[in-house]
Amino acid sequence: MSRLVKDLVTGHLKRELDGVEELLLVNVVGLSANNTTALRKRLREKNIRLLVVKNSLVRRATEGTQLAAAFEGSQGALAMVWGATDIVTLAKEVVKLAGDKEFEQFKARGGVMGGATLTPEEVGQISRWPTREEQLSILMGQILAPGANLVSQLGSSAGALASQIKQKGEGDEPEADSAAAAPTEESAPAAEAQAEAAPAEEKPPEAAPAPEEGKAKEGDA
Repeated sequence: MSRLVKDLVTGHLKRELDGVEELLLVNVVGLSANNTTALRKRLREKNIRLLVVKNSLVRRATEGTQLAAAFEGSQGALAMVWGATDIVTLAKEVVKLAGDKEFEQFKARGGVMGGATLTPEEVGQISRWPTREEQLSILMGQILAPGANLVSQLGSSAGALASQIKQKGEGDEPEADSAAAAPTEESAPAAEAQAEAAPAEEKPPEAAPAPEEGKAKEGDA
């Protein structure tokens, strides 16, 4: 391969991997052309790119980047995958496809995450981690849980208070009725006493009848 061709390929790889910070190395040796085509299709459906490159060229393309650690000590042709929503989702898909009988030769060979080299075993461990969406869901649940508990507690406290107020109000009504009725019952005997006392009042004495004139004259004689 001429120097010009190497520079062209290296420039193409740099553009392809621009902005990529995490990727995995996989083995595709032994896959038939049909299986390789089917594999690429499955990966594209998950927004994952598959690229087979010569290790010397990809080392030149990734020199000075976080991806360089993935290619240290590598030899021959390499197949690398990147994409998906995060490295966890990528690892999950690679491990899943590696367990498919249609792609028996396909398996993880390592990778790089955060500038650190990954072994095939570590790729399997990462595949069991929660994805970014799952982590966000867990985080949101932890953030919202205290507020939900507080609202529930406030709601139950308000309900209990309202129930107590209602019971208190219902309990005071008979007492109020009794208090209102008591003066009426007490006033009834007083009214009767006044009614009995009224006839007992003495009427002013009536004037005595005037003596008859004839009897007065006899007395004088």
